[in-house]
Amino acid sequence: MPQTVCSGTMFTTPSGFSPHLACAEPGEEEEAAQEDQGPGACLADGPPITSASLDTLIQNLVPTADYYPKKAYVFTFLLSARLFIPPPELLARVCELCIKQQQLDQSPLDTAKVRKFGPKILQLLTEWTETFPTDFRDEKMVGHLKDIIHRIAQCDEAYWKTLNQVLQKLSQRLALMSQGEESIVKVSLNASSISDKLVAFKTKPPPIQKDMLSICNDPYTLAQQLTHVELEHLSHIGPEEFVQAFVQKDPLDGTQQPCFSDQKKKTTNLEAYVRWFNRLCYLVATEICMPAKKKQRAQVIEFFIDVARECFNIGNFNSLMAIISGMNMSPVSRLKKTWGKAKTAKFFILEHQMDPTGNFYNYRTALRGAAHRSQTANSNRERIVIPFFSLLIKDIYFLNEGCANRLPNGHVNFEKFVELARQVGEFMTWKRVECPFEEDRAILHYLHTAPIFSEDGLYLASYESESPENQVEKDRWKALRSNVLGKT
Repeated sequence: MPQTVCSGTMFTTPSGFSPHLACAEPGEEEEAAQEDQGPGACLADGPPITSASLDTLIQNLVPTADYYPKKAYVFTFLLSARLFIPPPELLARVCELCIKQQQLDQSPLDTAKVRKFGPKILQLLTEWTETFPTDFRDEKMVGHLKDIIHRIAQCDEAYWKTLNQVLQKLSQRLALMSQGEESIVKVSLNASSISDKLVAFKTKPPPIQKDMLSICNDPYTLAQQLTHVELEHLSHIGPEEFVQAFVQKDPLDGTQQPCFSDQKKKTTNLEAYVRWFNRLCYLVATEICMPAKKKQRAQVIEFFIDVARECFNIGNFNSLMAIISGMNMSPVSRLKKTWGKAKTAKFFILEHQMDPTGNFYNYRTALRGAAHRSQTANSNRERIVIPFFSLLIKDIYFLNEGCANRLPNGHVNFEKFVELARQVGEFMTWKRVECPFEEDRAILHYLHTAPIFSEDGLYLASYESESPENQVEKDRWKALRSNVLGKT
């Protein structure tokens, strides 16, 4: 069924995260040992960090002349740290530690030492700008970046050249992201056009409303175009949105506000993607309920069953689930005569694949298969993995709710964030795939702009197609005809 985002009410079953992430508390002696080690030593030379103080985790992020944190640690900490400290403050802390440890506030500088340190700090800043570019929409971030490079550039002017290249790429990336986000939001908001009055046209040939089959009657082609829409949406979702969707106030923070105010808690792209899923559900239901004749409705059902199958074969599980959800909406499922006319064997197979039983066991098995195919693929066509997005959000929600961010001793529960980074990192790999299918602008335009019925409109269209079966349905039909069509 259609979904909402960022609300605990949309999640009804526990997700499959590892229960030990709620974490046994480590002994104080073990933690003290970790605290005494040098930057990143516990990552490079010892077991992975399970928990540590925020200060220790920040120290582990800071490179030196002889140390650079593992890439997985950089991603995990930059992703999760925003729950405890705003990105500008984190970068300021990193720069302060660099200045102190490398003695960058003294004159003259140790040129040999700085030349060993310089490439490493540049690497960290480059990774940050490439993975979390939206952090740098804050001018403070760019200011800290320029300040630290200004200090080391005294030893090698090449650092300025590298910085300018980084900033140029960042500027271009942010400009493209802004254009894409504006386009996605505009399309998703405009696509909410609802035209329940179209129900009145059901009995007026020739049809006034275009339908999907008149735009595209090939299931594989439509599945390809749906994949275009999905990958376009995915490309704009940043990893930080998964954290910001469920951000809460840090109980150990002395301020009265969480790290993100409502203005800064950016989940625009994530929310637009959920709106797209809901639109596709309603579009499928509208297309089925709209035709006046039972035979035509049955043809539309069979067509979308084939589209759903092609989505499954492509690895587009989000469109697959939206189509199944649309076909399972009550106004559609009650059309028993129509369903009796359609060939539905393939539909029940697809429903079985997306069955929620066992925490979506069948779907998760299919997803793992698609992910394995993606890892060994030789073409973008085989690399496509588009997960059922609402379930991914649910998994992250329950990981966030089921595991404390901090342990009773005040340390950050880093093991939780390693799992969070694993899930988000996998998604980030999938979203980078370029769509290998050629765009069909007519089909894409229809998908984004075709009018859809509201829930009331769907019920009315359904009753107009197959008469109400009981008094409750008859009363509702009469009320809907009065409200929507102005008839009695």
